[in-house]
Amino acid sequence: DGKSVYGSRDVKGYGRTPPNPNWPNNAKVALNFVINYEEGGEKCVLHGDTESEKLLSDIVGAEAYPEQRHVNMESLYDYGSRAGFWRLHRMFMARKMPCTVFAVGMALERNPDVCGAIHQAGWEVASHGYRWIDYQNVDSETESEHIHRTVQIHQKLLGKRPVGFYQGKPNANTRRLVVEEGGFLYDSDSYADDLPYWNFEYGEPHLIVPYTLEVNDMKFVTPGGFATAADFAQHLKSTLKFMIDEGKAGSPRMMTVGLHCRIVGRPGRAAGLAEFFDYVKTCGKDVWVCTREEIAKHWHDNHYPRGGGTVSPEKGAPPGSPISAAGSSSVPGSPASASEAVEAMMQDVSLSEDGS
Repeated sequence: DGKSVYGSRDVKGYGRTPPNPNWPNNAKVALNFVINYEEGGEKCVLHGDTESEKLLSDIVGAEAYPEQRHVNMESLYDYGSRAGFWRLHRMFMARKMPCTVFAVGMALERNPDVCGAIHQAGWEVASHGYRWIDYQNVDSETESEHIHRTVQIHQKLLGKRPVGFYQGKPNANTRRLVVEEGGFLYDSDSYADDLPYWNFEYGEPHLIVPYTLEVNDMKFVTPGGFATAADFAQHLKSTLKFMIDEGKAGSPRMMTVGLHCRIVGRPGRAAGLAEFFDYVKTCGKDVWVCTREEIAKHWHDNHYPRGGGTVSPEKGAPPGSPISAAGSSSVPGSPASASEAVEAMMQDVSLSEDGS
């Protein structure tokens, strides 16, 4: 049909001239580390599921056991919450590295000590959904209830609602349900770009901060992936160096590093992450190490769309166009800053919850 924008897809994007994000201090790369905290929220008959977990463990190629426990799989996940998280926590705290935690609601409920450590560290905690399951065939009513429930869990256990959302295994309705829930600055259920971008499918501009399955420790437990810590470290360093060079040539980007407590939390793999930490320090001001919330606020404050982003032609709007690189382009009636937007969203959520 010749369409470049169709459904929720935009195969054209920014094209040959991506916008300059104008990162703080003229950084060439915005670098974000994501710790996925999923252990205790995965599939398990003890959690009321009809089968065991089969994904992202050292049992590569595992199959789910219908109506049965998989005790080896359970203990591999338990390593992440019992030991792996704390190793990563020590590493990030010792180096004063900020990060974002993609936290599964049920997993947070099962480990108050982890919640306390995350809160004390001041890390951003984005929602990773209520369960770490595949939502492809979950009905919208159930998924919506899960999204709302995990927001309440964050507020109760961490004292703050999440402003970011990553389902991880979404379906075609997930983004709509996130927008309908309200209160989110961004979602990360996309791998489509090296920069944030806007989506207009559901009315107001909705920010997408893309995630990665490529610069991700999950490749330790997938065929053809990383074999050693050295492989992991080299891939991370090569990616960052290439992106810094692109930034110096006039096209700054964003780099995400995906981590899992049960995977890179193992000592032999953590050594590769430590090596990358040391490399990042040598890059100086070329790299802005930040949270996804900071990236989202920067994009809201400096690149709020005026005819930009991914717009659905079916709704009568013009096709997507690159966001202006000239700094702030807020539209009439939009918040003056992302901080004000967060405050407004929090007020709206409070009003809706008390019924007033």
